[in-house]
Amino acid sequence: PVTKASQCPVFPTAVESQYQTGLTGLMVLIRSFDPVSVLLAQPPPHRTYLDPTDRLHPACFWCHQVYGSGPSGSQPLDRLKPVRRFVPGLYGSALHVWDWTTHRKLQTLDLGEDGAIPLEVRFLHRPDATEGYVGCALRGCVFRFYRTPKGDWAAEKVIRVPSKKVEGWMLPEIPGLITDILLSLDDRFLYFSNWLHGDIRQYDITDRRNPRLVGQVFLGGSIIRDGPVKVLEDPEKQEQPAPCIIKGKRVPGGPQMLQLSLDGQRLYVTTSLFSGWDKQFYPDMMREGSVMMRIDVDAERGGLSLNRDFLVDFGQEPDGPALAHELRYPGGDCTSDIWV
Repeated sequence: PVTKASQCPVFPTAVESQYQTGLTGLMVLIRSFDPVSVLLAQPPPHRTYLDPTDRLHPACFWCHQVYGSGPSGSQPLDRLKPVRRFVPGLYGSALHVWDWTTHRKLQTLDLGEDGAIPLEVRFLHRPDATEGYVGCALRGCVFRFYRTPKGDWAAEKVIRVPSKKVEGWMLPEIPGLITDILLSLDDRFLYFSNWLHGDIRQYDITDRRNPRLVGQVFLGGSIIRDGPVKVLEDPEKQEQPAPCIIKGKRVPGGPQMLQLSLDGQRLYVTTSLFSGWDKQFYPDMMREGSVMMRIDVDAERGGLSLNRDFLVDFGQEPDGPALAHELRYPGGDCTSDIWV
């Protein structure tokens, strides 16, 4: 993934050697996309995010390795039985802080068992902010990271989506699997997608340490009521959702990548994570292609509703079916922090 620093013409991007040399890390590209430096690191990074200002320690955050690695390579989720037992090292659970000027790692934040598979890292947009959030997929948790009065960094868990006990699935419990999070441009709302449960949630984060759920909408997922999975016990006591049907099309998969309009009123979502897990969890989506949907947002009081007049079906592409992933606004958006 590529992220641009908001005040300097550089793009950090995660790299991994294709020649099996073991060299992994972060490559710095200038506007012409020519490489100017490389930060080598093990394990390989997944997501980078720059501190939005040039303060004393311009910090680059990235997440630990995402997949279980070893002699046999990346492991499928069901093979490792992660819901029943957490084995350190099989999945990453750390956040790394780097000094952008010296290319030196300052600190590693161990998020522990609830921080397994940290994916998306989001700073607050306010230029003087020294805090943000990271979504951790496996246990359905969101952590807040922040700079302490001593000048170092710390993290605390602020949201957890409980797993549901089920039958008819590959494991006895199904996690939400938070795969994307984003913050509204005014830093008032946090959104994230539960790719397996099938819902998007909206939290008021005016109180940064105590997010408050104010909106939720289901868009498919693995626990729809006419599917093969039966929910036996749900700590949140929610009913199994109906399948998501838009313009006569039953949406395959669950909500994944998110993008919010700059005014905070339109939330766009795609359904493909990556082809390996798409094939494992949503084989219908592999055959039909992914879709893009639109969620209408109440940006004043909070609230989410599906816009049933909007659907982009990538299964209908001329060379499809296609699996669409990330969404970007050409003039800057809430996640890339790129402005022209």
